[in-house]
Amino acid sequence: MARREFRIEGMSCHHCVMSVEKELRKIGVDSFKVTIGSAKINYNEKKISTSNLENAIKKAGYQVVN
Repeated sequence: MARREFRIEGMSCHHCVMSVEKELRKIGVDSFKVTIGSAKINYNEKKISTSNLENAIKKAGYQVVN
């Protein structure tokens, strides 16, 4: 199990958080803590890549800040 923390730009409310959570669940992530402006994600690196995580956040409508 790998753990990754992302800073996320553009989130401003609880609905933003729910959008990111929904996209993470779609790609098979079940252990995460999303708050306004960040996400702490535990994931199986053999099944899910960092780019999968970033793409899920982008698909929700937000930008990952490096």
